[in-house]
Amino acid sequence: MYDFCINGGGMVGAALASGLAQQGYKIAIIETVLPQPFQHGQPPDLRLSAISLTSVDLLRALGGWEHIEAMRVRPYDTLSVWENPDMATRFNAQSIGQTQLGYFVENRLIQLGCHRVLADLPVDWMTQTSLQSYEVDESTAITRVTLENGESLQCRYLIGADGARSRVRALAQIGSTGWQYGQQAMGIIIEGADAFEGETWQQFYPSGPRALLPMYGQFASLIWYDSGERIKQLQGMNDKALTEEILSHFPRLLPEFRIVSKAGFVLMRSHASDYVRPGVILAGDAAHTINPLAGQGVNLGFKDVSALLALTGDCKPQSDEFYHRLKTEYERPRMKDNALMMSAMDGFYLLFSNKIPPVKWLRNLMLKGADMAGPVKDQVLKYAMGMDEWKF
Repeated sequence: MYDFCINGGGMVGAALASGLAQQGYKIAIIETVLPQPFQHGQPPDLRLSAISLTSVDLLRALGGWEHIEAMRVRPYDTLSVWENPDMATRFNAQSIGQTQLGYFVENRLIQLGCHRVLADLPVDWMTQTSLQSYEVDESTAITRVTLENGESLQCRYLIGADGARSRVRALAQIGSTGWQYGQQAMGIIIEGADAFEGETWQQFYPSGPRALLPMYGQFASLIWYDSGERIKQLQGMNDKALTEEILSHFPRLLPEFRIVSKAGFVLMRSHASDYVRPGVILAGDAAHTINPLAGQGVNLGFKDVSALLALTGDCKPQSDEFYHRLKTEYERPRMKDNALMMSAMDGFYLLFSNKIPPVKWLRNLMLKGADMAGPVKDQVLKYAMGMDEWKF
């Protein structure tokens, strides 16, 4: 019998499996599709994340960061946000005593780095199949998991780390609140003549922000938020026409570049009503998805991982107190922290999507004021980087 069966071997699921296995638990991972192996010279993936220093610390402690870093990562030390260039706010690593604010890393490489750790641990993989159902025997507190291939497993807890369309959450009949944002987004990988500086920036427009995320080598990712209709129009353009649109609508900070790849994606917000049910735990996007405006998505998932590992480090899943402690030491604080970050991002989204002149004047004033408010700005930055709790 397994201590934990984890449905999903993505970034959060693989990191959690690594930590639990290192704590001595017997683990099974259910993952239908494994990621493509890394090879030097592969073009960059469209899906990448801004990994905070706190997330790096977790990945390093698990042993995965050294493998990720050996593939390709891009540190950044400055974050600039503005609507009016004369009223910009700039966050820099030096102000909080760091050499960088975080790293831009392709999601697949984070997953592969954690899988490399798992290769040296006694975990069982269930691949080329998927979760069909589960049931909890209340008399024994054992969860029976049935797979699509007919195989069945027994475990103490089934963990849903299976993304925004979580099968575990659906089977557990855990409700969620949320919505699809009016804006959608398009990711565009570009290659410049030279390496991009270690600064990420975001300019706000009423139709949505536009951002640049530097990547390894001479690559960068442009993110274009706009209406669904506009994003669909951009996706239908050839590279020449899209390049002209970028040059016309992005800040004039881009060097000469060529388009490598592009794709659109829908923006969703959701929050599960429970993270824990008898025999079931949710983590990462299975529990919460957030507007990607500040790049906090997977960092919140890694904070879930840290909270769970802190609990499983001194409390066994078969103990009488485990479920109660899951509710009080994992669900309650993580739900509160995730809700706070979601609300902050929604407030930011609404503020900068508003075309009313007084609101536009106010938000520019706020950005300029934030740039001058040193201690407050540093506290906001530390919270966003996962280095501190919110204190205001």
